[in-house]
Amino acid sequence: MSIIRAPLPTRLTPLATEFGVTPLFGDIHNHCDLSYGHGRFEDALARAALQLDFVSITGHAHWPDMPVDDPSVAHIVAFHVEGFARLQKRWPAHFAALAAASTRDFVAFPGYEIHSAAYGDYTIVYRDAEPAPMILADSPAELRAGLEKHMAGRAFAFPHHIGYRLGARGINWDAFDPALSPFVEMNSMHGCAETSETDRPYLHSMGPLDGSQTMQAGLARGALFGIVGNTDHHSAFPGSYGHGRMAAYAARRDRPAIWDAMNARRTNALTGDSIHLMAAIGSTMQGGVMPPTTDADLRIEAVAGGFIDTIDVIRNGALIHRISPDLAPAPISAEPETLLHLELGWGARGRSFAWNGRIGIDGGEILSVEPRLRGAEIVSPLEGDDAAHALPKIEADSSGAVRFSIIAEANPNNVTPATQGLMLRIRAGDTATVHAEFPGSSIRIPLAELFRHARSGNLGPIDSPAWRIHALPRPEQWQWQGVVPLGDVRAGETVYLRLRQRGGQMAWTSPIFCRD
Repeated sequence: MSIIRAPLPTRLTPLATEFGVTPLFGDIHNHCDLSYGHGRFEDALARAALQLDFVSITGHAHWPDMPVDDPSVAHIVAFHVEGFARLQKRWPAHFAALAAASTRDFVAFPGYEIHSAAYGDYTIVYRDAEPAPMILADSPAELRAGLEKHMAGRAFAFPHHIGYRLGARGINWDAFDPALSPFVEMNSMHGCAETSETDRPYLHSMGPLDGSQTMQAGLARGALFGIVGNTDHHSAFPGSYGHGRMAAYAARRDRPAIWDAMNARRTNALTGDSIHLMAAIGSTMQGGVMPPTTDADLRIEAVAGGFIDTIDVIRNGALIHRISPDLAPAPISAEPETLLHLELGWGARGRSFAWNGRIGIDGGEILSVEPRLRGAEIVSPLEGDDAAHALPKIEADSSGAVRFSIIAEANPNNVTPATQGLMLRIRAGDTATVHAEFPGSSIRIPLAELFRHARSGNLGPIDSPAWRIHALPRPEQWQWQGVVPLGDVRAGETVYLRLRQRGGQMAWTSPIFCRD
């Protein structure tokens, strides 16, 4: 098996293995020129296959209460109408591309989106890559009826960017139907809607987050739902790093198993890193429904993409337990493994640079490579055009090193990253050395130094492109397993996990629900 996107071994996932599942990572809500958006549909599929296990490329399809009579937003109405028409034209033929892109290790699902001020926006996903018509509806109830009539068992829909206020395309919890929607999209490029206060705020022109629309508000109402993250990216780059993605805990890597995992709510919401975070009470894992019980224990398994800062246990909307591996280390494996994150970019604003290079380990072994690639920060069709960069290439060579060809834009400002990266899971100790070749330069750094601190360098003088190798975590700093006693768990209660890494990347499990 290739080391590129190699799955975690079972020795790092004993709890998931006990449940017969493995974490797979995807993005089922993102955009390109299939409707309105930037970048070619074909490029979106190719980029998705670089760093995801599954994808759905979303077309904008319908907006029944679009403000067509308001001249102040006529420009917004115009590009939506144009995008809807483009999708209608391209929809029948795009199934063949989805089928062709799907392989043993990558699955592409069809999908489209319906906007609504009254009910919130919904993404519709179909199970199969065989041609089928779009079911357009003006409400979730009508959508469910249409999908059950024409696509029974082969389609679901989920609300996204749920945190906007009611009436401004945020979720309408009164209309939420778990029979239509196994989960809600809690995190995306729009921001994070876990709670009212967050360090990932809503900053889009559509407005700020409203606390009554959050994940925790829905749980407090008694709603039954899983959670996911997706990018909602508009530049043909599914899985764009840091914008959001999801995990699905599936029995296999194929289409039916991923579909079953999503419908069973065995899902997580992520920001960027492909973090494995699992919660279980007895025989019930995240997304599941358990009966009331006494003396319950919450089992936790975490394999992060960097240093774990905290793992929080959230019960009925309140923090009841906080785990810090620095204070209570409990690694899953004693193997001498670590995570090497190479980040590429920087340089003078408005410029890009082609990073053609190679990275390897002397005295160690690269076990897997997780691409951490970003797309352009363009949302509206009125904001500019896609840069049309060549597709990134990442491959292992015969020596066990990794070659890459990636174009990185300079950061557009001091708070918005545009860097590109790779994360290598490696088996190596302090005596090993990382070596890398970049255009016009090469480096050799002992891992003993990287276990102490990060290293960086420029390819030339000030304002030239730069690289950074992040500090390396020890196993006890990026893995954790253990048990948190819960006592009696009663009907109506919910429990979920939230993991934060030192670098800011996060993961959340779907809740476990207790019902009579």
